[in-house]
Amino acid sequence: MTTSPNTAPGSVPPRTRLPRRPRLAPLLLAGGVCLGALVTAPAQAARADAGIVDSTRHGGKTVALTFDDGPDPDDTARLLQVLRKHHVKAVFCLWGDHVREHPELVREIVAGGHTLCNHSMHHDDLAGRSPEEIRADLERTNAEIRRAAPGVRIPYFRAPYGSWGKSPEVAAGLGMQPLGWRLAIGDWEPPGTDELVRRIQEGVTPGAVVLLHDGGGDRSRTVAAVDRIIPLLRADGWRFDKPARRG
Repeated sequence: MTTSPNTAPGSVPPRTRLPRRPRLAPLLLAGGVCLGALVTAPAQAARADAGIVDSTRHGGKTVALTFDDGPDPDDTARLLQVLRKHHVKAVFCLWGDHVREHPELVREIVAGGHTLCNHSMHHDDLAGRSPEEIRADLERTNAEIRRAAPGVRIPYFRAPYGSWGKSPEVAAGLGMQPLGWRLAIGDWEPPGTDELVRRIQEGVTPGAVVLLHDGGGDRSRTVAAVDRIIPLLRADGWRFDKPARRG
């Protein structure tokens, strides 16, 4: 099941938040983290352009796993354990409101060597927003991320629902490469784990960025599918990569 990074607004239904149990497991980064301190965003490397990337850095039989709508106190935590077990790095596209609720998980993501992506502050459709409004949203989201993990790089931006509007140009101006996808497995529905595994196996193509979710609802089936699909893909000769940057 594939979809374009220019998917029309509404093609991916808005996700509803489910109640979650609080999880208190702060993980401090090396060198220490000053909790609660708002750190001014460092200069972001401007090596980005407004082209929406949907491919990996190295091409060939490689795949990039990306996860939207976290962090989530249950599913993100379990997903990080799965990725650590299989020695795979991924991209986490962070929803600003959830970052503010669970900053300790942002630090855990960073400590695990994963890459961060700005997914807007409130998961709003940005298509009708002015460049000034979009910039304010993206800057606020970056500030929340860096409040949780001072000094962290945020090299990518993904528009909620794939509804881009003027956001690619704004994101590139902030040093973030717009990040699309080649394969979305529809885990927001959610189908069963077996079906998710099947969709990845049958839908993945060389160099594909894959869209999955670790937040915005119950993503336990996604986590279970990732745990199963990584060894299956490796056995078939696939390697895990980062998404490309075009700047």
